[in-house]
Formats: sequence, structure tokens, C-alpha cells
Amino acid sequence: MLEPTHSASTKKLLITGASGFLGWYLCQEAQRDWQVWGTTYSHAVQVPGCSLISLDLRDYASLKQMLQTVQPDAVIHAAAQARPHACQVDPQSTFAINVETSWNLAGLCADQQIPLLFVSTDLVFDGLHPPYAESDPVSPTNIYGEQKVAAEQGMVERYPQTMIGRMPLMYGVVPHASSFLQPLIQNLQKGQFLQLFQDEFRTPVSGTDAAKGLLLILEKNRGCLHLGGPERLSRYQMGEDLVRILGFPGELLVSCLQADVALSTPRPADVSLDSSQAYALGFAPHPLTQELEGLFASSDLPR
Repeated sequence: MLEPTHSASTKKLLITGASGFLGWYLCQEAQRDWQVWGTTYSHAVQVPGCSLISLDLRDYASLKQMLQTVQPDAVIHAAAQARPHACQVDPQSTFAINVETSWNLAGLCADQQIPLLFVSTDLVFDGLHPPYAESDPVSPTNIYGEQKVAAEQGMVERYPQTMIGRMPLMYGVVPHASSFLQPLIQNLQKGQFLQLFQDEFRTPVSGTDAAKGLLLILEKNRGCLHLGGPERLSRYQMGEDLVRILGFPGELLVSCLQADVALSTPRPADVSLDSSQAYALGFAPHPLTQELEGLFASSDLPR
């Protein structure tokens, strides 16, 4: 286990899944106010300014020992198998990390009264009655969504003070992890057509804004909050912005409907989030175009 890095703050924040896409952004943002510790497992990476612990969170004894050693002042649980298809094809092993580990962590944090924030998803909804507020009933359409619902409910049962941040589709550029942008860019670079749904809608948010929103929930200690971006966009509209900003030929973009594609994993049509409660607290995510222009301003990709 690494020794803690020097920090102006004496407060310790533990971030599970620190080497993942969202975990990486959380580590960057949290260092402003916290001494940051993070757990890793599948990615052996270094996150500057963060003390990392290699740990299989599914091992209850190791999880308990790690909490006793670090003695965090708060925990953000971001570790998960977040690929819906992986959960669909292997529900048993993904249940272990997505649900059982979350329940165990809630119980351990309850024992020590450690503030705990769980990272959930907009896929807890079925997409039939958007936009979704925090008070709307959950209704997942795939196993990943079902696991997140089970985790949410079980964590709150074990530790009623558990905070929940429901995240939308996220994007950004991380050295060792990818968002939905990277496969699209790779296909564009190869000159391949992008077939994107014009009838699947999300409220996307950048990794930086997502991390800021989660830290805001932790600061305000505010139950369950939605952290969607300011725009309701279809997959096709997101592709239009990406193609335009990076300067790829527009004809590489092809619109389609969900009904046109045989989906191996059910996908809700519109899980746009109503994030007005978070906005009222100061959450201020940026539009997709603005964030993409900033991400690729110094890129050597075609423009």
C-alpha cells in the first residue's frame, strides 16, 4: 500500500475505481479539497497526486481491512462493471461487483458512520416517460440497470445516509480509459461510416463536470441527485457535433432507428434526466459542443 501523498487538506477521500474513466476525473477534481486515496484492480495505472491501492473489492475481508487502514473521512463508490452488454451476458459475476460489493461497502461505512456516495446511472429508467426526476419510479430495461437499482436500494437499506448520484452518458479523454467518443473517433479515422440512432436520447455530461457534480453532492450531503447535462441529444446529434468539430466528412455519419438494429442488450429510448435539483445547488455542466471544442483544441486529429 502506498503512503499518502502530501496535501494541504487533512481530509481523506477514498474513491473506488480510481483508474476507471469517471474515477480518474474524480481524482483530478477532488485533490483541490481532499487528500485522495483510490482503489484500482483491472488497470495498473498511476494517478498523480493520488495514493493508489490495488484491491479486489469483491474480497470482503480485504475491503474491510482497507477501510480500517485508510480511515477515510468520506467514500465515493465509482467502481463497477459499467458496460451493459457485459452485465447482460454474465449477470452472475457482474452482480458480485455491481451489487454485492456495493452492499458490503454500505454496511462497512454504516458501522463507522463514514459518508458514502454511490455512483448510479440513468439506465435505472425505462425511457418511456422522460425527463426523469429523482422522485420518478425506477424501471430498468436491462440487467445493468437492474443491478444498479438493486445496489441503490440495498445500500440505502443498510445505510440510510447513503448518497446517490445518477449519471448520464459521460464523455472525455483519459489516458487509459475510454468513453463513447473513442470508438467513434477510431472509426472516423479509418473512414468507416458511423450508424447512430436518431431516436435514442441522453443528457450527456463531460467527465470533468460529472466529477464536479458528484463532489457537490458529497459537499451538500444531498440524498439522491441527477447529474445530467444541459442538453437532450440523440446519438446522431452527438455524432454530428463530433464530426463537425473534428473536421471529418459529414457523409460518414448515417442516421438509423433502434428498430433497424438487432440489439443484444435492451436500450431505453430516452433516459434524459431532470437535473434541476442539482442545478439549484450550483451544478453547472457545459454544453457538448463547448466541451468537445475544449477537449480537442490542441489535438492533432483532423479538423
